[in-house]
Amino acid sequence: MTAPGPAAPEHVRDRTAEQVPLAVGTPPAPSAPLFRRHAERWAGSVAGALGRPAVAVPLALLGVLLMALVAASAPNDHTLPVRLPLSVLPAMSPAVSTRVISAAIAAQALGLVGMLTALRRGWRPGVRQLFAAGVGAVLMCTSLTPTGSGDVASYAAYGRLAALGADPYRATPADLGGGYAPLVSPSWLHTPSVYGPVATWLQEAAGSLSGDRPWLTVWLLMLANGAAFLATGLLLIRVAGDGRRAAVLWAANPLLIGVLVAGGHLDTFVAGLSVAAVVCARRAGAWRWDVAAGVLIGLACGIKVSAGLVAAGLTVVLLTRRAWGPALRQGATGLATLALLYACYGLHALAPLHAASGLVSVPSLWLFFQDLGNPLVGAATTQAVTAVAWPVVTLGLAWALRGRLPRAAPQVVAVPLLLTLAWMLAAPWTMPWYSAVSWACASLLPRSRLLGLLLAATAFLALMHNTNGRGWAW
Repeated sequence: MTAPGPAAPEHVRDRTAEQVPLAVGTPPAPSAPLFRRHAERWAGSVAGALGRPAVAVPLALLGVLLMALVAASAPNDHTLPVRLPLSVLPAMSPAVSTRVISAAIAAQALGLVGMLTALRRGWRPGVRQLFAAGVGAVLMCTSLTPTGSGDVASYAAYGRLAALGADPYRATPADLGGGYAPLVSPSWLHTPSVYGPVATWLQEAAGSLSGDRPWLTVWLLMLANGAAFLATGLLLIRVAGDGRRAAVLWAANPLLIGVLVAGGHLDTFVAGLSVAAVVCARRAGAWRWDVAAGVLIGLACGIKVSAGLVAAGLTVVLLTRRAWGPALRQGATGLATLALLYACYGLHALAPLHAASGLVSVPSLWLFFQDLGNPLVGAATTQAVTAVAWPVVTLGLAWALRGRLPRAAPQVVAVPLLLTLAWMLAAPWTMPWYSAVSWACASLLPRSRLLGLLLAATAFLALMHNTNGRGWAW
């Protein structure tokens, strides 16, 4: 009689027991709920269809052309009340323009999803062809009436104020005569400039060249913005590890062309200077690259202070590496550049920023928080709590999202991406064009799960904010 062998280990006995059905004929539990399996199957079918270049590319092109159609039919509820050289079609009715621009944004987002899926499956378009497509779209959009926002009208008004010798950080668009003030949204008509000195000088140059022709001021600003967009695209294609992917994520990105170029936003310049600073910071250690990174970040903050998130990200990376010298050089150079810029106007140029810091936009959750808190503890207390809480939420969200990036991602790119994306998601006042720096940083990184969140957030905000600045999109 054979002696009994040693007892099976506990984990082996448990696993075996789990494989025994409870009763004869009882089917094993499905691996996922029925609705989830159907949803995954449906999503896979959609991704499979969109992932074909023959579907994705025409869809992206359709999205850009539909937005161009709205811009060419200015003025309407989604454009400025001004016509640029290619805005030659009859004005579109509010109902039609809303449907067309919503379809345009949806087509842009789906087309971008399809192109990214196709790249992942082996699609290999030429980088030059992608960039050429972006150039064509930019040339068209920059000669059409700005769409989806009224910000360019404010830029033009501040530039004309500066050209006339007024201080745009004290004067407001309402102080202007001529045709500038009627273009500005009522929400910003009595607000001094919230933009930095570099932005003011750019706007002043356009206002000086155009005189009392606001349409020309707007056009010059649109052309400058388009040039900055293409220059940023060239830089990204040159320095990214995958130039083809960088071209799809920036230069030929239909969603970004619709948000940044057709809208004419200063965030394009911020993204270009920020990504140039990141490129220089990747060579940290040599004093000339540290100084260059600091100057570029200072200039970016001289357009919009939100570029300070990039500065914070670069500093955090250097400090965690204990690179004290590069951190000191970058920080000191950036602060010196910013101080020199604001010295041209004085500290009062920062006052409009403080006044605007309490704004809350739709669909921010902070709006719900204020609606809930104002009756209970008062508007002042709720606003104070919001001002303290949202930066904490931003940092927490950035920390939570870090796992969605590949481990091989360079920290000098990853940390600014995390901070800018978390800010866009958590800030009380947020707009789709605030995603510009995040898209530029994402173009320098390998494929990650964070990109889907960035795309979804940008598309959702674009759908929510696509008017001429005179009302909400929905």
